[in-house]
Amino acid sequence: MKTIDAKLLKSWIHDEHEIAVLDIREHGQYGENHLFFAVSLPYSVLELRVGRLVPRKNTRIVIYADHTGEAVVKAAARALQRLGYTHVHILQGGIQAWQAAGYATFAGVNLPSKTFGELAEHIYQTPHISARQLHERIQSAPASLVILDGRPIPEYRKMNIPGSICCPNGELALRARQIAPDPSTTIIINCAGRTRSIIGAQTLINLGIPNPIYALENGTQGWYLSGYELEHQSNRLYPEKINPELLAEARQSAHHLIQQFELQSISCQQLKIWQEETNRTTYLFDVRTAQEFEESRLSSAIRHAPGGQLIQATDEYIGVRKARIVLADFDQVRAPVIASWLKQLGWEVYLLPETDKLATLAVPMDEALALVHPQTLSPQETINFIKQYPQASILDSRSSMQFRSVHLKQAQWVIRPTLLKHVSPDIQTPVLLLGTGNDTTALLATDMANAGYQNIQQAIFDPSFFEAAGLPLERQSNNPPDAECIDFLFFVHDRHHGNKEAARKYLEWETNLVSQIDEEERKTFRFNVPA
Repeated sequence: MKTIDAKLLKSWIHDEHEIAVLDIREHGQYGENHLFFAVSLPYSVLELRVGRLVPRKNTRIVIYADHTGEAVVKAAARALQRLGYTHVHILQGGIQAWQAAGYATFAGVNLPSKTFGELAEHIYQTPHISARQLHERIQSAPASLVILDGRPIPEYRKMNIPGSICCPNGELALRARQIAPDPSTTIIINCAGRTRSIIGAQTLINLGIPNPIYALENGTQGWYLSGYELEHQSNRLYPEKINPELLAEARQSAHHLIQQFELQSISCQQLKIWQEETNRTTYLFDVRTAQEFEESRLSSAIRHAPGGQLIQATDEYIGVRKARIVLADFDQVRAPVIASWLKQLGWEVYLLPETDKLATLAVPMDEALALVHPQTLSPQETINFIKQYPQASILDSRSSMQFRSVHLKQAQWVIRPTLLKHVSPDIQTPVLLLGTGNDTTALLATDMANAGYQNIQQAIFDPSFFEAAGLPLERQSNNPPDAECIDFLFFVHDRHHGNKEAARKYLEWETNLVSQIDEEERKTFRFNVPA
């Protein structure tokens, strides 16, 4: 297997060629400490996700873990090679070698986007308002104020500023004028922390919205830390229908952004040419709402990525740095706004106005994974199997936190990197895999079959199974212990659940990101602020 040292990897990250730097550790491990431009691709789901993150098989790929994960890294490299990836390299010495070479590592997730948000606030001088100031405004003049929550609807419903309206950042350009038509109305944009508040507010400012516009400093966490109550399960959502006159205004504003940021449009024919290239990667996204995407029934050649989240969590959609991004421009408003931010994030981005021709795009063939699919047992068959084979290895592959909440007393929690440590060494032992999805259990079954196990069954069920099974259960346990919960990110994990110290630490982490990056990382971002 090819290896690469830290110094060469650092030069590859910043040269002109495409590269995918993949951290194949589990989500909890990645979130505690990783490279700035690394993309999380846990080994437990590697074959299921890599095709979307890294669609071109001859992409230059570097994978890594830590000093304890050498066997897992080699297994991941072999898995990538089986899938047809031809340029796979392993970071020699893993993340410890990267640190030993003097390069920084980072906690948290979505690092480039969050760091970019902090830089954007400073460079654009985005106006902000504190939780105390907002509270006073709500008490004194609520009618002259609109609070827009820039997060996706599920996040908004978990907790929100009282009276706020959910309008995800990707929808602000299209819908803010309709929510606050009076230019004297103050618009406040908030998220849970900082990034989406800043980007959302600056989006409206960049569009020339005449209203007074502010980002809520530190979002819902800052509100809670200031001693104010949050609402839960709110359902005040953005308006779906847009006034035609306001749509015309929004298009005119977006056109100014196209000119300011020199955004280029391409034809569907040009896109087809790019998609056939073997030396470049081109991603195609629909940045509209999930409902619009689903109702359009588009070719599977285009992926859905809500615009605000494509900015906020770019590394969850795009695994190849220096690739091209093409945004389908359905309404001449949302895609240009998202493109303006992606270009400043350092991406090569284009608009595709010919959305009526999307049906002519070739649909990429999804290669069938060579996986073992065990027989799936019904709930009653599962109970019968457990009673018939008391010596069976019962392996529960749900998340560690789900397992801790409730599990069969005789079950073991398993995750792919440590799977074979939790099963009987006797390959004749019957095995029952418990899970919530066929694909993930199939990966485990395949690994076990390759290790020689033959009698493998699976059961796919929801939590109600435990209540009906009539089998001994264990609830609210610390099994597995924290050290083994490698899928769960403990990094300030309860900042949204009443832990004020965790919220403070998170906000401190976020505001300190800029001071931790080096000059090469900073140069990745390309701001375009009018003189």
